[in-house]
Amino acid sequence: MFLFIEGAMPALSFDNFLLTFIPLFVAIDAPGALPIFISLTQSFPDNKRRRLTTQAVLTAFGIAIMIMIGGQQIFGFLGISISDFRIAGGLILLLIAIRDLVQSGADESKQPADPENVSIVPLGIPLIAGPAVLTTLLILNDTYGFLMTTLSLVLNLVIVFLLFYFSEYVRRLMGPNGAKAVAKVASLFMAAIAVMMIRVGILDVIAQIK
Repeated sequence: MFLFIEGAMPALSFDNFLLTFIPLFVAIDAPGALPIFISLTQSFPDNKRRRLTTQAVLTAFGIAIMIMIGGQQIFGFLGISISDFRIAGGLILLLIAIRDLVQSGADESKQPADPENVSIVPLGIPLIAGPAVLTTLLILNDTYGFLMTTLSLVLNLVIVFLLFYFSEYVRRLMGPNGAKAVAKVASLFMAAIAVMMIRVGILDVIAQIK
């Protein structure tokens, strides 16, 4: 673990920060998750909604860190290379992006089975730390290092926290369709990133064969 973090130190640059921050921002899709958060918590008082926000963000952070630390060991045990994961992860991201682009949003109003306990599931997982986020984290962690990826993760979770914490004000500011429009644009970027991941993974596999 020490060597892994130490190797990431030279990669601390503004360019690499953007290359880690933007994919995570697109994968988390905080503006797109906001309408779902509002629909799940609209019956709660402000103090409870804000407490759930804190619990959900901390849950997502804990899961993300565990995946980043243990992901490489899991890969080694299963005999999976990062190129294999890039291709598989890219395919998953592409499917998620396509689904988000074509769905009407009718499912956003569904209430959880237990409305009194939504901070872990579905708010923390999978609304904030879903498959797209965990896949992106593993790949960014391998490419840019633990420190840079963690920094971008924390800043993205701060954005999520602020949007959810002040969800009522944000909803009024963006208007009824603003968040949905932002979500569609973010899904389009996610699709492009997914295609890039698949392309890089395939090229890496071909290079290894040669």
